[in-house]
Amino acid sequence: MTKDKNFYMNTDYNTFFKRQITLSEVGEEGQEQLQQTKVLIVGCGGLGSPIAVHLAASGIGAIHLIDFDVVDLSNLHRQVFYSLNDVGSSKSECLATFLKARAPFTKVTYSKTALSRSNVIESFKDFDIIVDGTDSLPIKYLINDACVVLGKPLVYGSLYKFDGYVATFNHLSKDGVYSTNLRDAFPEIATDIPNCETAGTMNAIVGTIAMLQVNEVLKIALGIGQLLVNKLLIYNSLRNSNFVLKLKGTQTKDVIEAIFKGEKYSAVSCDVQDARLLISANDFKTELEDKNTVIISVIGNPNVSYPFKVNEIHPLVSLDPMNMKLDASKKYIVVCHKGISSYKAVLMIKKQFPVVNVLSLTHGIDKY
Repeated sequence: MTKDKNFYMNTDYNTFFKRQITLSEVGEEGQEQLQQTKVLIVGCGGLGSPIAVHLAASGIGAIHLIDFDVVDLSNLHRQVFYSLNDVGSSKSECLATFLKARAPFTKVTYSKTALSRSNVIESFKDFDIIVDGTDSLPIKYLINDACVVLGKPLVYGSLYKFDGYVATFNHLSKDGVYSTNLRDAFPEIATDIPNCETAGTMNAIVGTIAMLQVNEVLKIALGIGQLLVNKLLIYNSLRNSNFVLKLKGTQTKDVIEAIFKGEKYSAVSCDVQDARLLISANDFKTELEDKNTVIISVIGNPNVSYPFKVNEIHPLVSLDPMNMKLDASKKYIVVCHKGISSYKAVLMIKKQFPVVNVLSLTHGIDKY
Protein backbone atom coordinates (compact mmCIF):
# COMPACT_ATOMS: atom_id res chain seq x y z
CA MET A 1 0.00 0.00 0.00
CA THR A 2 1.40 3.42 -0.97
CA LYS A 3 1.94 5.79 1.94
CA ASP A 4 0.70 9.37 1.64
CA LYS A 5 2.79 12.47 2.25
CA ASN A 6 1.61 12.75 5.85
CA PHE A 7 3.35 9.46 6.66
CA TYR A 8 6.72 10.91 5.68
CA MET A 9 6.02 14.25 7.35
CA ASN A 10 5.13 12.48 10.59
CA THR A 11 7.93 9.92 10.47
CA ASP A 12 9.75 10.03 13.80
CA TYR A 13 13.33 11.18 13.33
CA ASN A 14 14.79 9.39 16.35
CA THR A 15 13.05 6.15 15.44
CA PHE A 16 14.31 6.33 11.86
CA PHE A 17 17.94 6.64 13.04
CA LYS A 18 17.57 4.66 16.29
CA ARG A 19 20.27 2.04 15.57
CA GLN A 20 22.76 4.75 14.61
CA ILE A 21 21.97 7.08 17.51
CA THR A 22 22.44 4.14 19.88
CA LEU A 23 26.17 4.18 19.07
CA SER A 24 27.99 6.16 21.74
CA GLU A 25 30.28 7.58 19.04
CA VAL A 26 27.24 9.07 17.29
CA GLY A 27 24.37 9.76 19.68
CA GLU A 28 21.84 12.52 19.10
CA GLU A 29 24.58 15.14 18.84
CA GLY A 30 26.40 13.21 16.12
CA GLN A 31 23.16 12.59 14.27
CA GLU A 32 22.53 16.32 14.29
CA GLN A 33 26.03 16.85 12.86
CA LEU A 34 25.14 14.54 9.99
CA GLN A 35 21.91 16.46 9.49
CA GLN A 36 23.87 19.70 9.19
CA THR A 37 26.37 18.27 6.67
CA LYS A 38 26.07 19.06 2.97
CA VAL A 39 27.66 16.59 0.54
CA LEU A 40 28.17 16.90 -3.20
CA ILE A 41 28.62 13.70 -5.24
CA VAL A 42 30.11 13.86 -8.73
CA GLY A 43 29.05 10.85 -10.79
CA CYS A 44 25.91 8.77 -10.24
CA GLY A 45 27.22 5.46 -11.57
CA GLY A 46 28.63 2.38 -9.88
CA LEU A 47 30.32 4.36 -7.10
CA GLY A 48 28.17 7.46 -6.86
CA SER A 49 24.74 5.82 -6.70
CA PRO A 50 25.34 3.53 -3.68
CA ILE A 51 27.31 6.30 -1.97
CA ALA A 52 24.35 8.63 -2.33
CA VAL A 53 21.83 6.06 -1.09
CA HIS A 54 23.82 5.10 2.01
CA LEU A 55 24.68 8.69 2.92
CA ALA A 56 21.04 9.72 2.62
CA ALA A 57 19.96 6.71 4.68
CA SER A 58 22.54 7.73 7.30
CA GLY A 59 20.96 11.15 7.68
CA ILE A 60 23.21 13.49 5.72
CA GLY A 61 21.14 16.66 5.58
CA ALA A 62 21.75 17.75 1.99
CA ILE A 63 23.02 15.84 -1.03
CA HIS A 64 23.61 17.29 -4.47
CA LEU A 65 24.15 14.95 -7.43
CA ILE A 66 26.04 15.83 -10.61
CA ASP A 67 25.91 13.58 -13.69
CA PHE A 68 25.23 14.45 -17.33
CA ASP A 69 24.85 10.81 -18.45
CA VAL A 70 21.79 8.59 -18.96
CA VAL A 71 21.21 5.05 -17.72
CA ASP A 72 22.47 2.42 -20.14
CA LEU A 73 21.59 -1.27 -20.15
CA SER A 74 25.26 -2.12 -19.64
CA ASN A 75 25.23 -0.10 -16.37
CA LEU A 76 22.68 -2.25 -14.57
CA HIS A 77 24.92 -5.10 -13.42
CA ARG A 78 26.76 -2.76 -11.04
CA GLN A 79 24.57 0.35 -10.79
CA VAL A 80 21.95 -1.52 -8.85
CA PHE A 81 19.70 1.36 -7.83
CA TYR A 82 18.52 1.76 -11.43
CA SER A 83 15.99 -0.52 -13.12
CA LEU A 84 15.21 -1.57 -16.67
CA ASN A 85 12.56 1.13 -16.72
CA ASP A 86 15.27 3.76 -16.13
CA VAL A 87 17.29 2.93 -19.28
CA GLY A 88 17.62 6.09 -21.37
CA SER A 89 16.71 8.40 -18.47
CA SER A 90 18.95 10.86 -16.65
CA LYS A 91 21.04 9.16 -13.95
CA SER A 92 21.08 12.13 -11.60
CA GLU A 93 17.34 12.67 -11.92
CA CYS A 94 16.48 8.97 -11.44
CA LEU A 95 18.75 8.71 -8.41
CA ALA A 96 17.35 11.91 -6.90
CA THR A 97 13.83 10.51 -7.25
CA PHE A 98 14.89 7.30 -5.50
CA LEU A 99 16.57 9.20 -2.65
CA LYS A 100 13.59 11.47 -2.06
CA ALA A 101 11.35 8.43 -1.60
CA ARG A 102 13.91 6.64 0.57
CA ALA A 103 15.31 9.38 2.81
CA PRO A 104 12.68 11.83 4.15
CA PHE A 105 15.22 13.82 6.18
CA THR A 106 17.63 14.58 3.34
CA LYS A 107 17.30 17.50 0.93
CA VAL A 108 18.21 16.14 -2.50
CA THR A 109 19.09 18.24 -5.55
CA TYR A 110 20.68 17.31 -8.84
CA SER A 111 22.29 18.63 -12.00
CA LYS A 112 22.41 17.15 -15.50
CA THR A 113 25.20 19.50 -16.58
CA ALA A 114 28.68 18.06 -17.10
CA LEU A 115 31.28 19.32 -14.65
CA SER A 116 33.90 21.61 -16.19
CA ARG A 117 36.49 24.14 -15.13
CA SER A 118 34.00 26.92 -15.88
CA ASN A 119 31.36 25.66 -13.42
CA VAL A 120 33.22 23.57 -10.84
CA ILE A 121 33.98 26.36 -8.33
CA GLU A 122 30.39 27.57 -8.30
CA SER A 123 29.16 23.97 -8.03
CA PHE A 124 31.38 23.08 -5.06
CA LYS A 125 31.51 26.26 -2.98
CA ASP A 126 28.43 25.67 -0.78
CA PHE A 127 29.16 22.05 0.20
CA ASP A 128 31.12 20.64 3.13
CA ILE A 129 32.43 17.42 1.57
CA ILE A 130 33.01 16.52 -2.08
CA VAL A 131 32.83 12.87 -3.21
CA ASP A 132 34.42 11.61 -6.42
CA GLY A 133 32.32 8.86 -8.01
CA THR A 134 33.51 9.40 -11.59
CA ASP A 135 35.48 7.16 -13.98
CA SER A 136 37.12 9.94 -16.01
CA LEU A 137 40.73 10.71 -15.08
CA PRO A 138 40.69 14.35 -16.30
CA ILE A 139 37.52 14.99 -14.29
CA LYS A 140 39.07 13.36 -11.20
CA TYR A 141 41.92 15.86 -11.44
CA LEU A 142 39.47 18.70 -12.00
CA ILE A 143 37.60 17.68 -8.83
CA ASN A 144 40.84 17.37 -6.88
CA ASP A 145 42.26 20.70 -8.01
CA ALA A 146 38.99 22.55 -7.34
CA CYS A 147 38.90 21.09 -3.82
CA VAL A 148 42.45 22.31 -3.20
CA VAL A 149 41.59 25.78 -4.49
CA LEU A 150 38.46 25.94 -2.30
CA GLY A 151 39.91 24.14 0.74
CA LYS A 152 37.31 21.36 0.58
CA PRO A 153 37.87 17.75 1.70
CA LEU A 154 37.61 15.20 -1.11
CA VAL A 155 36.68 11.56 -0.63
CA TYR A 156 38.28 9.84 -3.59
CA GLY A 157 37.48 6.47 -5.11
CA SER A 158 38.51 4.76 -8.32
CA LEU A 159 38.57 1.30 -9.89
CA TYR A 160 40.69 -0.77 -12.22
CA LYS A 161 39.47 -4.31 -12.86
CA PHE A 162 39.75 -6.06 -9.45
CA ASP A 163 41.58 -3.19 -7.74
CA GLY A 164 39.95 -0.33 -5.89
CA TYR A 165 41.51 2.88 -4.56
CA VAL A 166 40.21 5.03 -1.69
CA ALA A 167 41.58 8.13 0.04
CA THR A 168 40.50 11.27 1.83
CA PHE A 169 42.33 14.14 0.17
CA ASN A 170 42.83 17.76 1.22
CA HIS A 171 41.42 17.31 4.73
CA LEU A 172 42.11 20.13 7.18
CA SER A 173 43.64 18.78 10.38
CA LYS A 174 43.22 20.31 13.83
CA ASP A 175 46.64 21.93 13.55
CA GLY A 176 45.55 23.81 10.42
CA VAL A 177 47.43 21.72 7.85
CA TYR A 178 45.79 20.20 4.78
CA SER A 179 46.46 16.54 4.01
CA THR A 180 47.85 15.31 0.70
CA ASN A 181 45.82 15.34 -2.51
CA LEU A 182 45.58 13.37 -5.74
CA ARG A 183 48.55 15.13 -7.33
CA ASP A 184 50.76 14.04 -4.43
CA ALA A 185 49.96 10.45 -5.39
CA PHE A 186 49.92 10.92 -9.18
CA PRO A 187 51.23 14.35 -10.25
CA GLU A 188 50.19 14.10 -13.90
CA ILE A 189 47.02 12.94 -15.65
CA ALA A 190 47.76 9.54 -17.19
CA THR A 191 46.62 9.05 -20.77
CA ASP A 192 46.83 5.27 -21.05
CA ILE A 193 44.60 4.01 -18.23
CA PRO A 194 41.29 2.57 -19.51
CA ASN A 195 37.98 3.14 -17.73
CA CYS A 196 35.52 0.44 -16.66
CA GLU A 197 34.00 0.28 -20.15
CA THR A 198 37.34 -0.66 -21.67
CA ALA A 199 38.91 -2.72 -18.87
CA GLY A 200 35.76 -4.28 -17.37
CA THR A 201 34.75 -4.61 -13.73
CA MET A 202 32.68 -6.73 -11.34
CA ASN A 203 29.96 -5.29 -9.16
CA ALA A 204 31.46 -6.62 -5.90
CA ILE A 205 34.58 -4.43 -6.08
CA VAL A 206 32.46 -1.43 -7.10
CA GLY A 207 30.20 -1.84 -4.08
CA THR A 208 33.13 -2.40 -1.73
CA ILE A 209 34.91 0.80 -2.74
CA ALA A 210 31.66 2.78 -2.59
CA MET A 211 31.09 1.67 1.00
CA LEU A 212 34.63 2.60 1.99
CA GLN A 213 33.96 6.07 0.60
CA VAL A 214 30.71 6.29 2.56
CA ASN A 215 32.64 5.36 5.68
CA GLU A 216 35.14 8.18 5.10
CA VAL A 217 32.37 10.75 4.59
CA LEU A 218 30.60 9.75 7.80
CA LYS A 219 33.83 9.86 9.82
CA ILE A 220 34.61 13.34 8.47
CA ALA A 221 31.11 14.58 9.28
CA LEU A 222 31.15 13.07 12.78
CA GLY A 223 34.79 13.83 13.55
CA ILE A 224 35.48 10.26 14.67
CA GLY A 225 37.88 7.45 13.80
CA GLN A 226 41.00 7.46 11.68
CA LEU A 227 40.68 8.85 8.18
CA LEU A 228 42.56 7.71 5.09
CA VAL A 229 44.60 10.92 5.05
CA ASN A 230 48.14 11.12 3.71
CA LYS A 231 47.67 7.61 2.36
CA LEU A 232 46.01 5.70 -0.48
CA LEU A 233 44.24 2.44 0.30
CA ILE A 234 44.51 -0.12 -2.50
CA TYR A 235 42.15 -3.10 -2.20
CA ASN A 236 42.30 -6.18 -4.42
CA SER A 237 39.10 -8.23 -4.44
CA LEU A 238 40.64 -11.41 -5.86
CA ARG A 239 43.17 -11.71 -3.05
CA ASN A 240 41.18 -9.84 -0.40
CA SER A 241 44.34 -7.87 0.17
CA ASN A 242 44.84 -4.33 1.40
CA PHE A 243 47.88 -2.22 0.69
CA VAL A 244 48.28 1.28 2.11
CA LEU A 245 50.53 3.62 0.16
CA LYS A 246 51.85 6.45 2.33
CA LEU A 247 51.82 9.85 0.62
CA LYS A 248 54.00 12.91 1.10
CA GLY A 249 52.92 16.42 0.25
CA THR A 250 54.83 17.57 -2.83
CA GLN A 251 52.30 19.83 -4.56
CA THR A 252 51.64 23.18 -2.90
CA LYS A 253 48.35 25.02 -3.16
CA ASP A 254 50.00 27.74 -5.27
CA VAL A 255 51.21 25.14 -7.77
CA ILE A 256 47.78 23.53 -8.04
CA GLU A 257 46.05 26.89 -8.39
CA ALA A 258 48.35 27.63 -11.34
CA ILE A 259 47.57 24.24 -12.86
CA PHE A 260 43.85 24.86 -12.38
CA LYS A 261 44.04 28.12 -14.30
CA GLY A 262 45.82 26.55 -17.27
CA GLU A 263 44.62 22.95 -17.43
CA LYS A 264 41.77 22.09 -19.82
CA TYR A 265 40.83 18.83 -18.02
CA SER A 266 39.54 17.40 -21.27
CA ALA A 267 39.44 13.74 -22.16
CA VAL A 268 39.40 12.70 -25.79
CA SER A 269 35.75 13.34 -26.56
CA CYS A 270 33.62 13.70 -29.63
CA ASP A 271 33.74 17.49 -29.21
CA VAL A 272 37.50 17.68 -29.84
CA GLN A 273 37.96 14.90 -32.40
CA ASP A 274 39.39 15.59 -35.84
CA ALA A 275 36.50 15.25 -38.33
CA ARG A 276 38.93 13.91 -40.95
CA LEU A 277 39.38 10.78 -38.81
CA LEU A 278 35.67 10.16 -38.29
CA ILE A 279 32.90 8.42 -40.19
CA SER A 280 29.20 8.99 -39.55
CA ALA A 281 26.74 6.18 -38.95
CA ASN A 282 25.10 6.74 -42.35
CA ASP A 283 28.38 6.64 -44.24
CA PHE A 284 29.46 3.65 -42.19
CA LYS A 285 26.41 1.68 -43.33
CA THR A 286 27.47 2.23 -46.92
CA GLU A 287 31.02 1.10 -46.17
CA LEU A 288 29.73 -2.18 -44.71
CA GLU A 289 28.94 -3.29 -48.28
CA ASP A 290 32.51 -2.67 -49.47
CA LYS A 291 34.70 -5.80 -49.45
CA ASN A 292 37.79 -3.64 -49.00
CA THR A 293 36.53 -2.27 -45.68
CA VAL A 294 37.78 -3.92 -42.48
CA ILE A 295 35.82 -3.37 -39.27
CA ILE A 296 37.94 -3.42 -36.10
CA SER A 297 36.49 -3.41 -32.58
CA VAL A 298 38.53 -2.14 -29.60
CA ILE A 299 35.96 -3.27 -27.03
CA GLY A 300 37.52 -5.60 -24.46
CA ASN A 301 34.32 -7.46 -23.55
CA PRO A 302 34.13 -10.66 -25.67
CA ASN A 303 30.39 -11.00 -25.05
CA VAL A 304 29.40 -7.77 -26.80
CA SER A 305 26.64 -8.15 -29.38
CA TYR A 306 27.44 -6.14 -32.53
CA PRO A 307 24.74 -4.85 -34.93
CA PHE A 308 27.07 -5.62 -37.86
CA LYS A 309 29.90 -7.99 -38.72
CA VAL A 310 33.25 -7.23 -37.06
CA ASN A 311 36.35 -8.52 -38.84
CA GLU A 312 38.91 -8.07 -36.06
CA ILE A 313 38.91 -7.45 -32.29
CA HIS A 314 41.84 -5.66 -30.66
CA PRO A 315 40.97 -4.46 -27.11
CA LEU A 316 42.32 -0.93 -26.60
CA VAL A 317 44.18 -1.92 -23.45
CA SER A 318 46.38 -4.31 -25.46
CA LEU A 319 46.31 -2.59 -28.86
CA ASP A 320 49.71 -2.49 -30.59
CA PRO A 321 49.54 -1.19 -34.18
CA MET A 322 52.97 -2.65 -34.93
CA ASN A 323 51.50 -6.14 -34.48
CA MET A 324 48.54 -5.49 -36.73
CA LYS A 325 48.61 -6.66 -40.34
CA LEU A 326 47.47 -3.53 -42.12
CA ASP A 327 46.99 -3.22 -45.86
CA ALA A 328 47.35 0.24 -47.41
CA SER A 329 44.84 -0.73 -50.13
CA LYS A 330 42.05 -1.27 -47.61
CA LYS A 331 39.94 1.04 -45.46
CA TYR A 332 39.81 0.36 -41.71
CA ILE A 333 36.95 1.51 -39.50
CA VAL A 334 37.42 1.22 -35.73
CA VAL A 335 34.40 0.92 -33.43
CA CYS A 336 33.71 0.95 -29.68
CA HIS A 337 30.69 1.76 -27.53
CA LYS A 338 30.78 5.57 -27.55
CA GLY A 339 33.37 6.51 -30.17
CA ILE A 340 36.03 7.57 -27.66
CA SER A 341 38.22 4.46 -27.37
CA SER A 342 37.94 3.92 -31.12
CA TYR A 343 39.22 7.44 -31.77
CA LYS A 344 42.17 6.83 -29.44
CA ALA A 345 42.92 3.66 -31.40
CA VAL A 346 42.80 5.55 -34.70
CA LEU A 347 45.31 8.08 -33.36
CA MET A 348 47.61 5.24 -32.30
CA ILE A 349 47.38 3.56 -35.70
CA LYS A 350 47.87 6.80 -37.64
CA LYS A 351 50.94 7.61 -35.57
CA GLN A 352 52.59 4.35 -36.65
CA PHE A 353 51.13 4.20 -40.15
CA PRO A 354 50.23 7.71 -41.40
CA VAL A 355 49.27 6.51 -44.88
CA VAL A 356 46.75 3.88 -43.71
CA ASN A 357 43.12 4.86 -44.30
CA VAL A 358 41.60 4.40 -40.85
CA LEU A 359 38.52 6.07 -39.36
CA SER A 360 36.55 6.02 -36.10
CA LEU A 361 32.77 5.47 -36.00
CA THR A 362 31.31 8.68 -34.59
CA HIS A 363 29.44 8.15 -31.28
CA GLY A 364 30.12 4.40 -31.45
CA ILE A 365 27.78 1.45 -31.70
CA ASP A 366 25.62 2.69 -28.82
CA LYS A 367 24.25 5.42 -31.13
CA TYR A 368 24.40 3.34 -34.31
